[in-house]
Amino acid sequence: MPYDHSTLKQKPELLDQQRRQFLKLSALGLGVAGLGMASLPLSAETKASATAAKVVPGLQLYTLRDLMAKSVADTLKLVAGVGYTQVEFAGYYDQSATQLKKIMDSEGLYAPSAHVPLDVMQKDLDKVIEQALVMGHKYLVLPYLMDTDRKTIDQYKALAAFLNKAGEKIQAAGMQLTYHNHDFEFIKLSGQVPYDVLLNETDAKLLQMELDLYWVVKAGLSPLDLIARQPGRFPLWHVKDMDKAGAFADVGKGVIDFKPIFAKADAAGLRHAYVERDQTDNRVETIRQGFSALSKLLS
Repeated sequence: MPYDHSTLKQKPELLDQQRRQFLKLSALGLGVAGLGMASLPLSAETKASATAAKVVPGLQLYTLRDLMAKSVADTLKLVAGVGYTQVEFAGYYDQSATQLKKIMDSEGLYAPSAHVPLDVMQKDLDKVIEQALVMGHKYLVLPYLMDTDRKTIDQYKALAAFLNKAGEKIQAAGMQLTYHNHDFEFIKLSGQVPYDVLLNETDAKLLQMELDLYWVVKAGLSPLDLIARQPGRFPLWHVKDMDKAGAFADVGKGVIDFKPIFAKADAAGLRHAYVERDQTDNRVETIRQGFSALSKLLS
């Protein structure tokens, strides 16, 4: 789905200080405890790094986009109250990265990743990276291609070239570029599968994939086949269920058999899994049910 990402403004001197601190901690592997600093309070993302081997239930905030538009602070409080500790952003809703980070820290939340539209990446990738460093993101995700950007296979090839360059720059800043699929990437253009172009014409180290399980199944494919073809390339998952008619369902209430997919989580390279439902009539029930179901799948 297309996303509305507001431009975030920072004070340059504050941003430079935070960026330097982030890169310094990254270079040290966040090993502050070993330097006799264990008594210092740890941010949510530092705690998450210390337990990076364990995947915990996350929430893609697009699920609550209308609530986020009304009050970011209240929505994040709701999310934390359900039990989530990790979220993925789909827009910052007119909040500065510094403001958002403060809210996140106050609720004990960490955002490993964020969705960033293609036009925003193309317009000013440096600003995107600066904001992400303040937020503590580890992954930047290209979430969607507008109709005009995906009419031909040559557009996908040009996109792959751009993603290699962008991925290199993002990696140099200590983060990873990823691509989120829908179902249209699996429809052949000029005899080629666009998703295969993105997989094969990008460096796997520079572009990894956010696997949306619903859209893969919607396309008539198996997530297991994709994982087998490109093991280790799917660190982010959207855990989204489907009803018998092919529409969205709360996780665990639909027809997708998640158990065999999660049995291959290690092979996929899974690091963060996010509950998501694009459309729901009961947002609170959706995120509660999602948290419960995903917790069981990850146990």
